[in-house]
Amino acid sequence: MLLEPLFLHVARQADVIAIIDDQGECTYGQVGMMAAGFAQLITSHTQLPRVGLLLPSGRGFVASFYGTLLAGKAVVPINFLLGDAEIAHCIRDSGIDTIVTIPQVAGRVEKLGLKIVDLTQLPNAGFIELPSSLPSTPADQMAVLMYTSGTSGLPKGVPLSHGNLQSDVDAVIAYMDFQTRHKFLGIIPLFHVFGMIAMMLAPIQLGATAVYMARFSPVGAVNAIKKHGISLVLGVPSMFAAIARLKDASADDFKTIFAMISGGEPLPGVLYQAFLARFGVRLLEAYGMTETSLAISLNTPQRQKPGSVGKAIPGMAVVIMDDQGRILPVGEAGEICVKGPMVMKGYFNLPNENTAAFTRDGYYKTGDVGMVDADGFLFITGRKKDLIIIAGEKAAPSEIEQTLLAHPDVAEAAVVGKKDASRGEVVLAFIVAREGRVPTLENLREFCRLQGLAQWKAPREIRIVKEFPRSASGKVLKRVLTETLAN
Repeated sequence: MLLEPLFLHVARQADVIAIIDDQGECTYGQVGMMAAGFAQLITSHTQLPRVGLLLPSGRGFVASFYGTLLAGKAVVPINFLLGDAEIAHCIRDSGIDTIVTIPQVAGRVEKLGLKIVDLTQLPNAGFIELPSSLPSTPADQMAVLMYTSGTSGLPKGVPLSHGNLQSDVDAVIAYMDFQTRHKFLGIIPLFHVFGMIAMMLAPIQLGATAVYMARFSPVGAVNAIKKHGISLVLGVPSMFAAIARLKDASADDFKTIFAMISGGEPLPGVLYQAFLARFGVRLLEAYGMTETSLAISLNTPQRQKPGSVGKAIPGMAVVIMDDQGRILPVGEAGEICVKGPMVMKGYFNLPNENTAAFTRDGYYKTGDVGMVDADGFLFITGRKKDLIIIAGEKAAPSEIEQTLLAHPDVAEAAVVGKKDASRGEVVLAFIVAREGRVPTLENLREFCRLQGLAQWKAPREIRIVKEFPRSASGKVLKRVLTETLAN
């Protein structure tokens, strides 16, 4: 399923450039041989059904991904931007004993008792034979086990099958009218479902070229667009905001663009207008999540409505439900619920979560609040789940609160998201200090780091209060705290 497009292009256009990364150009023939070599290598290292990848974007990730599938195993992509405790949880929960990485990040996992495969020691591609046949893979076989933050704070495993991913790739390509001639710029890490689908599986299915940046920079992104004639860029709003702040960028830099698609967090209207006025490019807002193999709805160059997240992709059923599970009519707001072949069957090893995540008739409850207008465009109006989205990354307030409460100066902690022009939201912590103590932002951020919390989850601002507003049952009224942000 997912393997066929790569090896079809290896056979038909081996000399066509598949990847351009920090190491230079790489053809489809070379990617195919690297994947075949990796499959042999990984088969000799583990008999378990899943393999971890702790890698930056580039040919190494792509070859390792397809090589793992070629070996008949599932990929566990691990976000190396997570804290040490979260990475350790992902490894334990997924049940892997082998992880593929590079020396620069191997230190994050070297004490976890794993077999560590150094990607830089991958066998020379020129000496590897391509497979004479591909494994027969059932559509419902797990292809990847991705981890996404949940309301509990610890990342939750999302198993996505070959059929899930393939159906989403097919739908996105058809709906967006992606073509082989398009050149993709990968500024979203491939360990994210956003990057994996849009920046790896889609261009390889098309036989197109993908340009990868191991580390995003606005100057580097604009230079890549100009140098390589990029036509497709997918990113989060904070990335587009950074590009918009460049003094020397101009509309001429974007003359090869077919579409620039924004996802991961709400797209501010002011950013949409600024990008359009300065560069003549309409940022197309999209909506999706790991649990749905990425895309739920998209604005396209042909079908768009500013302020919306577009129409549902082919095969995806989107309904709006009230708290009793009743489907609401056009124009009424409620929880966005979705069903389709790209939606996961359930979380990994979390039966109780699955019961709460799906309706009785099989719709996945996204936790987002929205409405569909008379033209079929979906609008997001709020979030039901109490998560903070920071530059596309999800942070659970409960996890941050528990970390802060371990600090000797903190008696009570309540965490909320605060709007931020460059990152969408940042973490704001309300603190009740212990008697005689005066906690500082610098001390709390350093403490969070030492506790293994990801840097982007640490509070960017704290406010010391005497006491928290509470309900009759004693629950902290975060809504009341949030209202103080306007003061």
